[in-house]
Amino acid sequence: MKHIIIIGCGSHAAELVEYISYINEQSETPLYNIKGLIDNTNIYYEHYGYPYDFLGSIDDHQIDTQVKYIMGIGNIEIRAKVLQDFQLKGAKFIGIIHPTALISKSAIIGEGTVISHNVSIGPKAEIGAFNVINSRCTIGHDAKIGVNNFLSPQVVLGGYSKVGNDNLLGTNSCLIPEVEVGNNNKIMAGMAVTNKVYDHETVFYRFKEKLVVRKEFIDKPDTTE
Repeated sequence: MKHIIIIGCGSHAAELVEYISYINEQSETPLYNIKGLIDNTNIYYEHYGYPYDFLGSIDDHQIDTQVKYIMGIGNIEIRAKVLQDFQLKGAKFIGIIHPTALISKSAIIGEGTVISHNVSIGPKAEIGAFNVINSRCTIGHDAKIGVNNFLSPQVVLGGYSKVGNDNLLGTNSCLIPEVEVGNNNKIMAGMAVTNKVYDHETVFYRFKEKLVVRKEFIDKPDTTE
């Protein structure tokens, strides 16, 4: 049995608790023991009424080398900072794969990645570390996903598509085959991405128009054609 601590007490952590409970119930013997949860506030801990101990704040937490940690924070920027801090302090992470997920034997899943229920991951797909692949997502064959991305429910990535690092893909968004998304982007709910998205962009619709907003930096090279 693996002893774990969940980082965060909010909605994503609540879903993780449900996944772990389901996994334990479906196993002949429980596979995970949740030692407790940590967060910088106990508001969400009280809201969700977790049957596990509240172990204090994230900022003051002393790393326990006898347990594994699971990232239960959904916010991309916050989770990246916490992950870096905990890894530097020696924390060891694991991911969770829901038993109802359909994953090709040739797919690669990175450390700390959470794969939710009814997810489909195709042949030769590569998913990096610390991603969240939410419920009913479909990852096509040969698709590649970097590090620390959050895919909301029912996201679809076509075959040979690529997603970089630290991206948020909204519910029901999709990438057509071979399209590439860079780093630190937001693809809003329902968007169909048909062209390359670079870095620091937000893709959304306004009055039936598709808009791409790019954040410019003084030291960023010119990417216009």
